[in-house]
Amino acid sequence: MKQPWISIVLLATVMAGCSGSPKDWQATQTTESGAYTVTVKPGLDPIVINRIHEWTLHVETAEGRAVENATILVDGGMPEHQHGLPTRPEVTEYLSDGDYRVEGMKFNMTGYWQLQVSVEADGVRDVATFELVLP
Repeated sequence: MKQPWISIVLLATVMAGCSGSPKDWQATQTTESGAYTVTVKPGLDPIVINRIHEWTLHVETAEGRAVENATILVDGGMPEHQHGLPTRPEVTEYLSDGDYRVEGMKFNMTGYWQLQVSVEADGVRDVATFELVLP
């Protein structure tokens, strides 16, 4: 069930020039302006295509405090293929201690992906970017 204080739209963008494997990606990123640190934990290891699964997002302030009751948006697409994800993942639950459950994740293609997680809490909005490649 979607919580009214959280909304999420998930975007994946192919990154030309990226290299590596799913193990090479950085699961923790600082947001562009440094307001938050976001960690993503896929429910599948390794991440595979064409399988719906959930992720956990962990969000902290720059000072290391858990971010509660945030509005989280993850958006984008695969510009080289001119499409986004085949599903509409959404935050379905605030778990506690800065953790949010995201259900409905699915990648339908191999290749380079970029996930942009936008976090807004207490009037501060910032974006973290995650890059990965699925074989």
